[in-house]
Amino acid sequence: MTKEELLELIVSWENLPYLLCEITKTPEYYLMLMEIALYNRNKKSWRAAYLIDKINDNYPILLNPFLNEMIDQVKIEKSHSKKRHFLKLISQNELPPEQQGFILDFCMKTFTSAKEDLAVRVHAMQVLYNISEKEPELKPEILALIEYEMENHSSAGIVSRGRKLAEKLRMQIR
Repeated sequence: MTKEELLELIVSWENLPYLLCEITKTPEYYLMLMEIALYNRNKKSWRAAYLIDKINDNYPILLNPFLNEMIDQVKIEKSHSKKRHFLKLISQNELPPEQQGFILDFCMKTFTSAKEDLAVRVHAMQVLYNISEKEPELKPEILALIEYEMENHSSAGIVSRGRKLAEKLRMQIR
């Protein structure tokens, strides 16, 4: 299968179960899928990010070599769908230490941006919490940020995840 064929196949939802099976068996297909997700500008290329997200559920180790590239790409990504999946995947993995400063700043801006989609903001909030687990001195600042956003820019998703994370942070700060 070529990258072009893979891109054609991911356009149809009916092909996704077949692709999940084939991609997990063939490492070069995963590499092609990752290239499509990260760098292809086709409108439907966000489905590659979706597939990577689904593959990550059972094979998280496959993502590790691409985590830095994904973090670099999220800086410039215009597609909200890709950004949503990338931040979700970033939140589920150990951050490379050299990227932690950037991703902290990026997620603070993203979480507090009214221009960002709700799911993107929720995943950014999760990344902030995860960083506070490694950098406990950030807990009060992240708690204050979550509480502010829940109070002033609330939505069901922000409030739901925010309550859970704020409760954990309060318990850890005591």
